[in-house]
Amino acid sequence: MTPASAPFLIVAIDGGAASGKSSTSRALSERFRLMHVDTGSFYRAVTAELLQRGVQADDTASVEAALASLRFSTRLEGRRAQMEISGRVVPDAEIRTPAVNAAVSPFSAIPALRTALLAYQRGQAEFARSQGFRGLVMEGRDIGSVIFPDADFRFFLHADPAERARRRASEGQQDSITERDRLDSSRKTAPLTCPVGATDIDSTFLTLDQVVDRISTLLAPRLNTP
Repeated sequence: MTPASAPFLIVAIDGGAASGKSSTSRALSERFRLMHVDTGSFYRAVTAELLQRGVQADDTASVEAALASLRFSTRLEGRRAQMEISGRVVPDAEIRTPAVNAAVSPFSAIPALRTALLAYQRGQAEFARSQGFRGLVMEGRDIGSVIFPDADFRFFLHADPAERARRRASEGQQDSITERDRLDSSRKTAPLTCPVGATDIDSTFLTLDQVVDRISTLLAPRLNTP
């Protein structure tokens, strides 16, 4: 357990699809004993739930009505925070389907959906504290710009589109990297962007270990304290 007097630190990691933010966040979570929060999985889970209910992203009224009936809570699995929707964790098999891949960006662009998740995402910090973590590492596309603009550390990962497509293919994922980035970067609400003042890291020619080590060098002085 973390001593009550120890500082609680928030690490924000943003970036496009296959930029390395998920693997990096998981590794940092293990290295520094931080709670890991993947906000992309939150949006995917809500997208899967809405699709299951027959709701389409272009029907804003139906989206808002469905959101009003959803309850969000958190279940801890190791160091990973998992979203529960009305008491159920949507499994990875349901949130990584081609249908969800195609729909997650249009749904994520809806202001009502982002508003519905804003307080929940910010609430992960208090949840992490309650579970005895010394801090959390939260990954997504608007963490350092919207969710935690005052995070102790903010990073933005990016890589060449061809390299990101190769990474996605090696994971067995069918995902339109360029199109998702275009949609997420051009949406009016909380667009994908490198936050002002964040540390920008090009991971195109870096291994995962190199990216993690580069970030760890900055975190260690604050987190490797008794």
